[in-house]
Amino acid sequence: MDEQRETLQRIVSTLANKNDEIHNFIDILNNTIKNVQVNSSSAISELDEEFDRLYSVLYEMSGTMANTIRQEAAHKIQALQDQLSQCRNALESSEELLELATQSLDIKDPVEFLKAGREIKDRVTVASAFRLSLKPEVSDSMTHLMVDFSMERHMLQAMKFLPVPRAPEIDVAACVVADNCITVSWGMPEEDSRIDHFVLEYRKTNFGGLPRVKDEQHWEVIDNIKATEYTISGLKFDKKYVNVRVKACNKAVAGEYSDPATLETKAFVFSLDSTSSHLNLKVEDTYVEWDPTGGKGQLKIKGKENKSSGQNLLLKSNRRSGTLSPKRTSVGPPARGSRDRFVGESYTVLGDTTIESGQHYWEVKAQKDCKSYSVGVTYRNLGKFDQLGKTSSSWCIHINNWLQTILSAKHSNKTKTLDTPVPDRVGVYCDFDGGQLSFYNANSKELLYTFRTKFTQPLLPGFMTWCGGLTVSTGLQVPSAVSMVQKSENRLSGSTNSLNNIAY
Repeated sequence: MDEQRETLQRIVSTLANKNDEIHNFIDILNNTIKNVQVNSSSAISELDEEFDRLYSVLYEMSGTMANTIRQEAAHKIQALQDQLSQCRNALESSEELLELATQSLDIKDPVEFLKAGREIKDRVTVASAFRLSLKPEVSDSMTHLMVDFSMERHMLQAMKFLPVPRAPEIDVAACVVADNCITVSWGMPEEDSRIDHFVLEYRKTNFGGLPRVKDEQHWEVIDNIKATEYTISGLKFDKKYVNVRVKACNKAVAGEYSDPATLETKAFVFSLDSTSSHLNLKVEDTYVEWDPTGGKGQLKIKGKENKSSGQNLLLKSNRRSGTLSPKRTSVGPPARGSRDRFVGESYTVLGDTTIESGQHYWEVKAQKDCKSYSVGVTYRNLGKFDQLGKTSSSWCIHINNWLQTILSAKHSNKTKTLDTPVPDRVGVYCDFDGGQLSFYNANSKELLYTFRTKFTQPLLPGFMTWCGGLTVSTGLQVPSAVSMVQKSENRLSGSTNSLNNIAY
């Protein structure tokens, strides 16, 4: 009976997941239909605009070329009219001279005849009729301004839609997720020398299947990529996955997107639990600041101190892929459904997600004027009066900037002063299964100190601050440089420190 029930439950779960996939695919199809309608209308509008521009160019060219013909005709007519005027003047002068010469033939007096003959001869010598060209200065031909648009007509008739690049193909095996960076690699299904650049888009998601249409973040766009590989850096992995897609562009048009690829982004993500923090701490998500006026005028928490305070911490399953099995503590009204608030001089706030296995990393940056703060981990049973590092179930490094700057490691009320400069940003590495808690200069990745122990209970990130504030950066992968240092440390793990022990 139990086996059949378990089998049926698996079937129900499988059917529910399949129905969810089909619902998502229906949303994709409906969205695609809508996009086809919108994009086709847009394509028709752009086509009309292109033809309008083409008509405008042809009309403008027709007017320009007709004006050229008119100007050429006017120039020729003016030249011919000028020549015609010259001819008429020459003809008039020549006819007058002809009449004079004819009349001179009738002169009887030899002296007068000779005089008239010399005068006519002189006038003929300088007559314009004898210097006049009897050939038109310009021809009547206009063939040099004729046109033949047969080639252009063939070109227009051969006009087609622009050649669109094919969709790239993402090489998932070559994609790399490391150091909060994602390197995406892709290729073209066939060589295309006309491709000018690529456009890469990505977005975070908690769904591992096809990209969702509803309830998803917008795509982030990276344009003008010249290579077939690109690294997206400086990411916070606060979602389980990242969807990526690529399209190719030539000089004129972009092609279709590649099939989207879904890359898993493992990281440890948590927030600060404001429900149990000291009332003198102002807590907002991943920021905590000491507030000397905090708690004044607020209701006093009733009830006795819980002797086994860790038992009141309610947990729920953390569904993120950032860790193998971290669990997030429940968030409810202050002093209800969670542990007691820290009081007294324990200016402490804990993370809301437990660590039960795996390797995890986060960073902490203190305000420049922060006088005192601690960063570390603790079991859930840290009492409300307890301070980090002063119990056998908590480990931390402490920075004191009150009179002089002192960096120290603390555990089980024992302190070891560290002879190293205090970094402005501290990296915390926790290997639950390997029993290591290491602190780093987050900028240089220089190792500050390592606790070696055997963790027997789930851990919570812990923070203490006084006269200042801390900013916590989560959603970070274990940096490659830290992993290399840890491997080196593991080879030299024969030597132990006085603060290292097995704690239960």
